[in-house]
Amino acid sequence: MPARTGPPPVSATGSPGSLYELIRSDILAGEFSATAVLHEQPLGERYKVSRTPVREALTRLENEGLVEKAGRGHRVRSGTAEDVLEVYEARIVLEGQAAASAAERRSELDLARLQHLHATVLAGEAEGPAERSAHSSWHATIWRASHNRTIEELLNRLTAQLRIYDRGTQETAHDLEQTRTEHEAILAAVQERRPEDARTAMTAHLTRAREVRLHRFGSEG
Repeated sequence: MPARTGPPPVSATGSPGSLYELIRSDILAGEFSATAVLHEQPLGERYKVSRTPVREALTRLENEGLVEKAGRGHRVRSGTAEDVLEVYEARIVLEGQAAASAAERRSELDLARLQHLHATVLAGEAEGPAERSAHSSWHATIWRASHNRTIEELLNRLTAQLRIYDRGTQETAHDLEQTRTEHEAILAAVQERRPEDARTAMTAHLTRAREVRLHRFGSEG
């Protein structure tokens, strides 16, 4: 396993928390293939830490559903179509509540952040993968604006699972255009403090995204 490029990511003693975040980030970025077996010693060499923090980080990632046991090591978990659809069902409920709570509790700073991210996309400053990343950041900003830490943590976990289970899905230009329109409706409800409208708009947005996956899985047989 090649060493991680760039400066040493953690201190020589290795902070389990920071190491967990680094490995998690690399998993979500696709740094490890679905077939790669993650062993403690090579990971320690890659991140320049001892085996103990690696073991603790892998345990957290296993509990989060991002890796699973593979003999004496771990591998990035490969979700099934059913896993993806189940995660969407949970996300729809939680993020609908997050949007409603954001409409009730958002600060002016929360609103400014949401407006900036949305304007960035509309202005064409983010395209392709950058636009998808901006949409993800927009959703995460909604979660923070809900000021409900439990919901935010659960959604972070669920969307991380979706990113590694559903890597084959790429939104079309039409899908992205619909997303912009749907975000506009959610943003208006949050800005105008209409919680039930925000919930309804978010639920419709994520339900459509789930249907896109459902049709793709159906076409794959």
